[in-house]
Amino acid sequence: MHVHMETVTDSREQAYAVLKADAEKIRQLIEVQMDNLTMPQCPLYEEVLDTQMFGLSREIDFAIRLNLIDERAGKHIMDELERKLSALHERTVNQ
Repeated sequence: MHVHMETVTDSREQAYAVLKADAEKIRQLIEVQMDNLTMPQCPLYEEVLDTQMFGLSREIDFAIRLNLIDERAGKHIMDELERKLSALHERTVNQ
């Protein structure tokens, strides 16, 4: 039984790490887009951002349903990404 608990813990840590990595990939993608777009309000930028955020939220919901992460951890990942993207947007707009 002890081995099983370690496996569950490892799976949870791995799921959280994968979700954090996916959030970071989205941040990097958006940063590259912002660096290459003259207008952050560009519809294509908004569409990519919405699609990426929706996909990540579905991944997080799936991990929550499998009890790999709790809702609080999932919310933290989304909130942290939104905060980073907001800071990127501010930096781009104020250049």
